[in-house]
Formats: sequence, C-alpha cells, structure tokens
Amino acid sequence: MDNRQAIGSWLSGPGEAVKQMGADTGYRGERLGLPEHGPGAVAPLGRRFGALFVDWALCMLIAYGLLTGGDAQASGNWALGVLLVLSVLTVGTIGSTPGKRLFGLRVVAENGDRLGFGRTFVRSVLLCLAIPALVWDRDGRGLHDRLARAVQVRL
Repeated sequence: MDNRQAIGSWLSGPGEAVKQMGADTGYRGERLGLPEHGPGAVAPLGRRFGALFVDWALCMLIAYGLLTGGDAQASGNWALGVLLVLSVLTVGTIGSTPGKRLFGLRVVAENGDRLGFGRTFVRSVLLCLAIPALVWDRDGRGLHDRLARAVQVRL
C-alpha cells in the first residue's frame, strides 16, 4: 500500500483514508440517533459558518451604532459581548440565533430537548473563545457543542 493511501491526501483528509481501507464510520449524527438527511439532521458546516457570519455582522452593527457611538476600533470588543448576550438569550429561549434561523438551523440538546440556560451559557462562552468551535468530532460538532451536550440541527 502506498503511504499516500494510508495517510490520505490533504484534500480528502485522514477520514477518507479510513473509509478506503474498509472501515465504516457511518454518517454524521448516526451515533446521536439523528437522521442522515432532512429536518433533524446534523447541520452542514457551510450553513453554520453562514449563520455565524450573519450573527457577527448583526453584533458589529449593534456595537457600532448603539454602544460605541460610531467608534469602529472599539466595536469589535463590544461585539463579542453582544454576541455572548445574543447567543445566551436567543438559543436559551427559542433555540436559534437570528443567523441560525435565517439559515434554517437550531441548537438542541443531544436528546432533542431544548438546551437549558446553564448549558447555553457554557456553549456561548466557549463559542466566544473561538478555539473550541474550531475543534470538531466525527459528528461535525465543535468542542463547545460537545461540552454543552448540544448539537446543531436543520429545521
């Protein structure tokens, strides 16, 4: 076997090499009992990034217009606080931020119930730290979702 086959190319990643060697890793969300496609399936990465972009733009607009009085340099710091408050309030009550709602996503507990405020707060703080959101598991969940025992699903 060629080493490139065992390691996987930089385009396909090591998961593809595992599949080529015959291992069945299943689909994203299978271990959580979620469907493979349609409503309730694990949200795709592109939609999640799109939702985060919309939420960040909204928070920057709020910080720029309401909190800093038009000071563009201070808006970024304030926007992070606004993102934390926005995420805790909206995910804790209706299950999705404005960006997630726009992209057809919501955040639920692993068992499908609504996420409580404590777990929503932990998830939101870790999301604002950014690093946990960049570390994913096999189901496509970020570390912030794993620690909060949450999953982002399609509506």
